[in-house]
This record gives sequence, C-alpha cells and structure tokens, in this order.
Amino acid sequence: MPSSAAATAASAYSSSLNLRSFSSLPPLHHPALLFKTRVNFPLRRSSGRFLVQNAVSPRAFMSSTVTTEAAKEQTTSSSYGSDQIQVLKGLDPVRKRPGMYIGSTGPRGLHHLVYEILDNAIDEAQAGYASRVEVVLHSDNSVSISDNGRGIPTDLHPATKKSSLETVLTVLHAGGKFGGSNSGYSVSGGLHGVGLSVVNALSENLEVTVWRNGMEYQQKYSRGNPLTSLIGLSLPVESNARQGTKIRFWPDKQVFTTEIEFDYSTISGRVRELAFLNPKLHITIKREDADPAKNQADEYYYAGGLVEYVKWLNADKTPIHDVVGISKVMDGITVDMAFQWCSDAYSDTILGYANSIRTVDGGTHIDGFKAALTRTVNSLGKKSKIIKEKDINLSGEHVREGLTCIISVKVPSPEFEGQTKTRLGNPEVRKVVDQSVQEYITEYFELHPDVLDLILSKSLNALKAALAAKRARELVRQKSVLRSSSLPGKLADCSSTNPEESEIFIVEGDSAGGSAKQGRDRRFQAILPLRGKILNIERRDEAAVYKNEEIQNLIRALGLGVKGEEFKKDALRYHKIIILTDADVDGAHIRTLLLTFFFRYQRALFDEGCIYVGVPPLYKVERGKQAHYCYDEADLKRVQNSFPQNASYNIQRFKGLGEMMPAQLWETTMDPEQRMLKQLVIEDAAEANVVFSSLMGARVDTRKEMIRSAAAMFDIDQLDI
Repeated sequence: MPSSAAATAASAYSSSLNLRSFSSLPPLHHPALLFKTRVNFPLRRSSGRFLVQNAVSPRAFMSSTVTTEAAKEQTTSSSYGSDQIQVLKGLDPVRKRPGMYIGSTGPRGLHHLVYEILDNAIDEAQAGYASRVEVVLHSDNSVSISDNGRGIPTDLHPATKKSSLETVLTVLHAGGKFGGSNSGYSVSGGLHGVGLSVVNALSENLEVTVWRNGMEYQQKYSRGNPLTSLIGLSLPVESNARQGTKIRFWPDKQVFTTEIEFDYSTISGRVRELAFLNPKLHITIKREDADPAKNQADEYYYAGGLVEYVKWLNADKTPIHDVVGISKVMDGITVDMAFQWCSDAYSDTILGYANSIRTVDGGTHIDGFKAALTRTVNSLGKKSKIIKEKDINLSGEHVREGLTCIISVKVPSPEFEGQTKTRLGNPEVRKVVDQSVQEYITEYFELHPDVLDLILSKSLNALKAALAAKRARELVRQKSVLRSSSLPGKLADCSSTNPEESEIFIVEGDSAGGSAKQGRDRRFQAILPLRGKILNIERRDEAAVYKNEEIQNLIRALGLGVKGEEFKKDALRYHKIIILTDADVDGAHIRTLLLTFFFRYQRALFDEGCIYVGVPPLYKVERGKQAHYCYDEADLKRVQNSFPQNASYNIQRFKGLGEMMPAQLWETTMDPEQRMLKQLVIEDAAEANVVFSSLMGARVDTRKEMIRSAAAMFDIDQLDI
C-alpha cells in the first residue's frame, strides 16, 4: 500500500481507531519558545498518565510538598486519636475518592459515567422490558440517556422513608439487582447498587424523569443532593401508557482533572457493541452541536446478534468458513458464542462479555473456552490422523491463530473484580462454557470435516512458524552472546537503569537520530533510529517477524520478550516508549506500522500506558530575534494575528526532524517542561482490531473504500503527496 494512502487512511480513522490519545496539554496554546540554557532537573518518578507543559520546577515543587507534608505529620502524629477518625456519610465517599468508583478522574472516568447509566438501561432490555434506548450528547457537555423500560419506582421506600427514586440516587448500595426473590432482575450488569448514585454524586447537576403508571415524575439534584422534591404530573390520555426513565447529567468540573468533553466515537463504539450483544434492542446515539452541520446521529440494531458481530470484525479478512453461532442454557447460565477462522490473520481476537459488560481482563468464561477449544481440536486432529505424531500437541496459541470469537454469558450472580468489572470470577461459568464448547465444536467439525482440515492445516503451519521463530530467536541470542552488548548497535542508551524514569524515542532515520542524540538528556532519554519502514506484521507470520532485523532491534531495545508469553512490565527497559516521526505522509505511515507492531505483538503495552506519540512543531516563525514554534495551522494563525499588520517575519515549515538543530529539537519536542506527548490507550479493542485490519491488512478494496469515504474530511491543497 502506498505510504500516502496509508497516511491518509490512518488520519481519517484516528478517531474510530479508539487508541484514544490523552494529550497532556491544553489545546496547543504554546507561547513563543525562545532558546535558553538547558536546565538540569532531577529524575523523578512519574505515573506516566499525564504530562504537564510549562510545569513549575520539579525540584521546587517536590521539596515544598515534602516539607509541608513532613510538617503536618509532625504536628498530627503525636495527637492521633478518635478526633482524627473520619466517618464519611451519604455520597461523601464517592466525592472523596472518585477513582475507586469510576477508575479515574480523567477521560476514562468521565466516559464511565455514561456507561453506568447506559448499563442500567441495558439491564431493562435484558430483563425483557425495554426495546429502545437513546443516548444524546448535548452541546452544553451534558449527556442524557433514556429507555422505554418499566421506569424507576417512585413510591415511598420503607427503609429510607424517601421515594425509591431518591433512594437509588442518594444512597450507596441501594438498587434492585442484588439477586434473590426480592430482586427486580434475574440477570444484570449492575451488582453493587452504586452506579446511579455515583453518577449523581459526581455531577454538578442531574435531572431525572420517570414515566410510570400514567404519571410523569421529575426531580433535580446537584452533587448528590436533591434540589427539588419529586414532582408528579398526570400524562395526557394519548400517552398514558408511556413508561421508562431518562437521566440527564452535567459532570462536575470540581471532580474531573481534564476538560469535560465526551468523545462521540468512543461512546458510539460502546453503543454498537451493546446492540450486537442484545439483538432485540434498538439503540440510537445523537450528538447535538451549536453548529447544525456538526450534528451526528447513528442507530444500531443487529437482528443477527453475535454472528453479525463476528462478520463485522472480519469484514476485511478472508474467512475459512461461515460464522458459527452457539447458544445454550445450563444451570441457569446462558452462553452465547460466535466464532470464525480467517486464513489471512495471524493473531486471535477473543472478546468476552458477562451480562453485556465487557470483561477486558478475561475471566472464567474465556478460560473455559480456550481450554475446551484446544483440547477438542487436538483430539479431533489425532482422531482424523491429520496430526500424525503422537507426541505433537498443538498449543492454544497455534489453534487460535486467525480466530475471531465473541463469548457472551448471562449469569444470575456474577462475581466481578471491582466496580469497573474488568474480569469475571465465577468458577461455575468455566464448567458450563467448557462443556458447551466441547459438545458443539465436536458436532460441528464432525459435520464439516473439510473445515476441520483447513483449521488443522493452519494450526500446523502456525506450529512450524513458531518452531522457525524459535530457531531465529536462538540464532539472535547466539549472535548477541558473541557481541560485546546484546543491545542494537544504533541504540543510544541512557545512563539511568530505572525503567520507571527512563524513556526511549523511536525516530525515523539517521538524520533525525543524530539530532535527537545530540539534543537529548542522556541521563534518562534513549534514542533508537529506524532504517526506513519496518515490516508490516499484519500480513506476516511469526517466523517472518523474528527474522526481520528492524523488528529484532525493537524487541531487544525495548525488552519486549517473546510474542504470546505473559507480559511483564518489570522486564521493559523503558516505561515510556515515544514514537517520534516526521510530519509528512511517510512519517504517518511509519507511525502506523509501529502501532500495528505494538498492537499485534504486545497489546499490553497500551493497557499499561507505555505508548506515546511525540508532537514536533510544524512551523517556526521568526520575527527579529524571537522564534515562535507552531504545532498546527490554528497555532500559526494565532501567532500571525498577534503581529502588527505591517510586521515582517519569516515562516519555516519543518518537514523532517533532521531539519531541526539539536537545541531546537530539545526545546520543542524532547524537554519534559515544554514538549507535548499524546498517550495512546485502547478504549475499544474490537474497533481497534477492525481498523488495524483495514489499514494494514491484505484487502486493498476495503482500504480504497475507506480512503474514498474519508476524502471529504481533507483539504486537498494541504495533502503532502
């Protein structure tokens, strides 16, 4: 694929990729950056979560903080008694420690508020009472979610002496999803009775409307406290049968550390996912904007459920067989599954859900599936004589090569880890999934022996590639032993041996590498220049990956280990991996190739927050002795507008990092006090998988259509081709 096409497609689909970039800076309001003497500052431990531009001196900040805390400790430690024991009441714990309930006070936590309310609506659908859900992102940065379910009860609650509506909004661990005979739901994603009350506590304002029993009830809240009493009005005769709930909330700026801004593509991805998981449900999402031209709307409804989900994921691949769907109920647990192998895929995609909640870290349902699949395929392979040697056993990784699978379980009493529900822990689920998979897959392959032959052939090829890769790795290790150092020759390492404070810049070519090596701070910044474009591993097997010299250099320099092995962050040599490429189409293509490599080879790097993209300036504006660095067109216009109309100045457009002097590169792109980094994390693994397949896979027709549909987003005059 031409580099310009890849760059165009990558730019067009950066939002749908859902490798969400969390910029450390406000929207690029850079002051004029003047050359100055480099200031040495002590290495400091950083969470790597947010990077601050123009921060105060770390030495001054840290010393003053430590001094203050030490003084407080001295005055309080001697008088520690019952007066120092705090008892938080009502929703105070949520506002005191919001990260415990929503994961973070950044963009992830902000979007988690939406998911909490959305999951409540989905629970109504799973219970069979709701058929429609609507999500609206309003222009004032509020969000409203409505459903046509039963509506939250509004009568007086016997325990709290408040309305049931006010109870679930203001009392932690109050809800109808605790199971048993008194539960309002047989299956639900909500378990702890805190979702709605947490959203209420972390919202500057919240409005709730309930339609129930021919009445419309309304109430307003602020930061968890009711502002008005519950008001009930009779509905007109023509809408007397209306029922459901609508929640509209405005997140509290006092709680969230970043700008209150909801990402349409992120929420839309979650909405589409829920529509796949609930085939009888219509879900609409809208975005309202002050400019009507920017309004967006999508409606999702998939009658085929998980089968359609797998087809959507594999749209850019060549399938070996039709999608297989499984549905079974056993011991009160419902198992729905769909899977398909593709001949041109060299990794697996397995997504697990429990009660429509995405279990990012897997769980017993995923473990049960993997164990049953590996055992059954090996057994059938030996039975059919395709696996001829008795000693050979295909590993799970080889059997699953090219497999796309969705597993959705409905469990009456699910055991999740924490409020964010990233892993399912019910041991009984593993048994049910294991038995269901073994029975159905055995029956399917006995009826379709040709499909079994193709899958076994692919698995055996994967085994051969793995053995070849092992030999290649051993050869690399042997060569490394003969060298004075096992690190790549072009790597300019840093002096620090602490990976938490070390960072590596992966740069494009020797020219940029030379400038970066001279401009860096050698104590904690390492530089690895790449020779041209690395291998596109989306189209290559494991053996080809390990034979490629540039890929080998990356693996050894970063300490990535072997593909498929359990990721260990402690083994990384740098906890901050920064991709720094030129601001042109080739740079965009190299960046996309690197992201593909990290996503397919070691996806956990994104989960651990290790992947960053450096943002170099596009323009240098010189006026007299002052130099202004601009990072985009809007920044350039802002600087130009700040000059008098008759001002004389010179504009330089940087096309490559090699054009910048080492001091300039440090000043604008590498200095932690001035630079801008974007951290990349995966919000939607399914959509990220689809976009990488589309951008870097073998299907050219799909990529052409992607570029064609995105062409309207670009100003052709600005394309660098």
